[in-house]
Amino acid sequence: MLFVRRFCMFLLMVFPFIIQAVPADFEAAKRIAQKIYSDEQTDFYCNCQIRWVGGKGQPDLRSCGYQVRKNGPRAQRIEWEHVVPAQQFGVGRACWQQGGREQCGDTDQTFRRMEANLFNLKPALGEVNGDRAHFRFSELPETPAQHGACPVRIDFRRQLAQPRAEIRGDIARIYFYMADRYQLKLSDAEQQLFLRWHQQDPVDERELVLMRRTAQHMGHQNEFVSGIKRWYPGYLSHQAELNSGATVRQLFQSTPSANQNRSIVRGNKNSKKYHFSHCSGYVLIKASNQVEFGTAAEAEAAGFQLAGNCKTQQH
Repeated sequence: MLFVRRFCMFLLMVFPFIIQAVPADFEAAKRIAQKIYSDEQTDFYCNCQIRWVGGKGQPDLRSCGYQVRKNGPRAQRIEWEHVVPAQQFGVGRACWQQGGREQCGDTDQTFRRMEANLFNLKPALGEVNGDRAHFRFSELPETPAQHGACPVRIDFRRQLAQPRAEIRGDIARIYFYMADRYQLKLSDAEQQLFLRWHQQDPVDERELVLMRRTAQHMGHQNEFVSGIKRWYPGYLSHQAELNSGATVRQLFQSTPSANQNRSIVRGNKNSKKYHFSHCSGYVLIKASNQVEFGTAAEAEAAGFQLAGNCKTQQH
């Protein structure tokens, strides 16, 4: 037994995001999401208090001044919202052209993986989830609120939605992650909007906690939350060049902004240790204790030492 416990502890150190259960489809993802968000106190868009009963979320509409717009029964339940809508990542697939989302769910394994991606799911009031539909995000200062004091604003004519300010950075980082992982195209306007939201609403401790929980099931992080990756204009085209076989040196010479935005070394001000982005401790350092360096040499020159549980590798 002692050997088994020590072996398990070793695995957790070497592989901090051991896969517990990668969801096979959206239904499985919803069941896992209920566990990840079991202590979440409010919904994503309206900030209404949630009471979880038997894995199901029941919103308290009075707690946030919510007013039903049209669908009362759906407003009374929590649903799992795709922040990046299924239509946005499915519409370009052959299955969608043949029979829409249902056809993709039945026949397209890649679509099922995207639909079940836990990083893209958030608990939302059912009516708001339905009203937002597949609309893209925007800023709509002239659009009146349609759901009482809930700050979400939806322009049905132009098919646009504005989320509350406190979650805009979260949304941006989800879009960056999904676009990066599945090579989804973001327009120049979307990139500018999400970069601004990312800066205005930086990662907080709760977002990190939820990312780590989700990573335990997905087997990898949202690296735009952990800070390993940084989005910049032209990011996707840069990744496409990497996939084509261009050398990193060539790419960084041709796109200097990429080099300026990709930190690989993070130090802990308290311990005076530094971690590479592949190390387990990289994402565990509290934001207030983080200091970033471009290279290990810079970190060591500043008085930092390599963390003992971090294996070096060539960068």
